[in-house]
Amino acid sequence: MQLKSLLKLLPILAKTTGGYATITDREGRRLYTFDFNGTEVKELRGEIYELAQRAAVKGQPLVGYSQIVDQANAWALPLGNYVLSCSNVERLKREQNLQEALKRALPMIAQVAGGEAVLFNELGQRCISYNSDGTERKQFKGKVSKLALQAIEMQEPVVGKSFSVSGAMAVRIPINENFGFGFNNENVTRQHKKLYDEVKKLQQTRYTFDDIIGESQAINKTKSMAEFVAEGISSILIYGETGTGKELFAQSIHNASNRRNKPFVALNCGAIPASLIESNLFGYEEGAFTGAKKGGSPGVFEQANEGTIFLDEISEMEFSLQTKLLRVLQEREIVRIGGYKPLKVDVRVIASTNKDLKELIAEGKFRQDLYYRLNVVQIKIPGLRERQGDIPLLARYYVNKYNQSFGKFIENIAREAEKVLEDYTWPGNVRELQNCIEHAMNMVGREDTSLLVRHLPSYLLQRVAPVSDPLVVQIQSEGLNLSDALKVTERAIIIKALQVTKYKKNKAAQLLGISTTTLWRRLTELGLEEEVDKLKNL
Repeated sequence: MQLKSLLKLLPILAKTTGGYATITDREGRRLYTFDFNGTEVKELRGEIYELAQRAAVKGQPLVGYSQIVDQANAWALPLGNYVLSCSNVERLKREQNLQEALKRALPMIAQVAGGEAVLFNELGQRCISYNSDGTERKQFKGKVSKLALQAIEMQEPVVGKSFSVSGAMAVRIPINENFGFGFNNENVTRQHKKLYDEVKKLQQTRYTFDDIIGESQAINKTKSMAEFVAEGISSILIYGETGTGKELFAQSIHNASNRRNKPFVALNCGAIPASLIESNLFGYEEGAFTGAKKGGSPGVFEQANEGTIFLDEISEMEFSLQTKLLRVLQEREIVRIGGYKPLKVDVRVIASTNKDLKELIAEGKFRQDLYYRLNVVQIKIPGLRERQGDIPLLARYYVNKYNQSFGKFIENIAREAEKVLEDYTWPGNVRELQNCIEHAMNMVGREDTSLLVRHLPSYLLQRVAPVSDPLVVQIQSEGLNLSDALKVTERAIIIKALQVTKYKKNKAAQLLGISTTTLWRRLTELGLEEEVDKLKNL
């Protein structure tokens, strides 16, 4: 090809490739070079272009890099006495300039968007990010966002959840195949959450039915029934095993009722010594007993007037006190300790228990007439083993919660770990699951993105005991009745909880979902104190 013909091609090639187009002789010496605008770059005449030189020597086309700008792609094609070369130098320069301009603009984008603004590379990896106040956020630098990578691969904007703040949304916009940027609305999300929390404070309760996580038929049926009876005035008795969320339901019922703007007062009947529970329930007058406050003190019934009172662990209330509670429910009035004047109260009573009150009635430990007063509406919360389909959903919820608390970046739960969670029987129900996820999130590293089996507590990996288990054999061989068998089982569960928590009674009580006072009492009643001391010293 003649030099004259090649010269006509150079401006066209330069514009097409987005860089320089050059003709050299066979020694690689530049004869003519044109830029993207079709202008000859005369100052490059005479310079040796190594890629063109090597192409002439080998007598074949070569692909390499430009000598003018690092990382710019180039090719060289021998044509008789000349070598034709092109590079994308100027396009790369423009991209680099755009990337730098975008980097400088990130703080302003973050401020306008009201959230975090991020620059990511071709791998979806976070290069740099800024908060809306203009400060650089280094917490998640280097982390890969799957949605950012998806945007790069598709070369289309992608909208999805932001991992920086739970509930926030983010958009990822690719600029080209090498980089892109994204931003979220975390400030608005935080403001909405703050407003939501403030409303909850005014309600004096934290939870609503929206806070009950689950999609199973069992939990949805229970929620539907609780929502249906929330607007009523009748007493409600909530049945549920330890850790199923009885107070969560009680607060949700209150917040869905006409009493939502009135007080919600909770009293754990098993956590307060019997000598103090009466004064906590009904209040006392000045001078009623040694140590009584000047002016007296209202009890929870007065505090909850026009609102809701939640009596947790009602089964733990002493028999003598049950009579006084029954009178309050019947007469709708209380008399303070040391007082004589009846005080009218308007409260809705929600009670809860993890025991069979009918059995306690048969044993003479619970008043039948009080049971009927409390059990106007009965709500049974299913155990976690009855709603296995909700386990992955709950686990992911707690992973997201602890991502924020611990500054971790767990995006998913490995299927093997999920299977372990699904196969476990969860005697401590949702509270135990939350405890296990919190444990696992303490075990994951800053660079981990998946929660694996090795992060889970080791006791989850132990199989359910077969029929040959000593506990089962004992129940079978000794012909124990249900009451005795339950005591044997309770002893084993308490000992296991103490072993798991290294004999720390407050943590064991938390794992079992009971108060430390109740745990101490059960240790005494079951004759376990001596046995626990021996095991502890082994």
